Formats: sequence, structure tokens, C-alpha cells
Amino acid sequence: MNEQRLAYRIRQSLNQGIDLDAATLTRLRASRELALARQKAPATSPVHAWADNVTGRIPASRSLFSRLLLPMGVMILGLLAINVWHQGQVAQEIEEIDMAVLKGDLPLDAYLDKGFDAWLKRSSQ
Repeated sequence: MNEQRLAYRIRQSLNQGIDLDAATLTRLRASRELALARQKAPATSPVHAWADNVTGRIPASRSLFSRLLLPMGVMILGLLAINVWHQGQVAQEIEEIDMAVLKGDLPLDAYLDKGFDAWLKRSSQ
């Protein structure tokens, strides 16, 4: 059974009516009118305006800001954050290498030897 058929059957059942007292019918009518009034109320919150349309309630002079400059600013800040994070990772790797060199048993003169670099490349393979 599809939704339209179900809605039709519910509507038919409601149209047949049931015997309710006047107080209950008055309360139901008031509740329905209140619900309809709330449903038709326009969104006054800026969050709803942004969710509906980014520039729907913003004046045309700020349209450039919200459509172009704001996303570009967010993107630039994101790229800067990624760059700072990457530089931190590189600095951490250099610190680890320096600690390994300082903790090693070889004297510093061995690291200054020109042949030591070639030995490191051969030993790392």
C-alpha cells in the first residue's frame, strides 16, 4: 500500500467522524489552528535563513562577501592550518633524527666524515 492510499483511508476514517464532546472538539480545533499558524510562520532565525539559501536574506551589497570572499577565506585558513601541521611534522622528524644521533655510540667526528654518508646509504638498504 502506498502513502497516498494510506492517506486516503485515514482521511475517509476521519471524515466519518466520531462522537466527541464539545470541549474536546474545541481543544482540537484550537490545537489545529495553533499548529497551522506555527507552520506558516516565516523563519526569523539567521540559522534558518542560511540553511534555506546562503544569500536569501542578505542584502545584495553583502552578496559578494558571502558567495566569494567568505569561502575563499575559509579555504585559505584551511590551507594555512595544513601547512602549519606539516611543518610541525617535519620538525618532529628532525628532532627524532637529532635524538637518535645524540643517543648513538658513534662520536660526532664520525658523522662529519664524508664517507659516513655513503656508509649510511649502504647500510640502510
